[in-house]
Amino acid sequence: MEARLDNVKQQWHPDPEPIKTNDTAAVGAGTALWAVALVVLLIFRPAPENTWWIWTCVTGVGFGLFGMWFVRRPRG
Repeated sequence: MEARLDNVKQQWHPDPEPIKTNDTAAVGAGTALWAVALVVLLIFRPAPENTWWIWTCVTGVGFGLFGMWFVRRPRG
């Protein structure tokens, strides 16, 4: 059975206004959580086979700092 979409009347609605957010605070909070996890892991050293957790936190902090730069850079 073939669907006939041309008979369906769709009402047009204007696009909603963008939501105002504080992207810098959101990225900063995530970066801070990665930094706290890194400090905890440096104090309570994981087992040798789990040292990749430390590098995961280092990567999270690094990407967070990049994200802070990215959301604060001038647009246009």
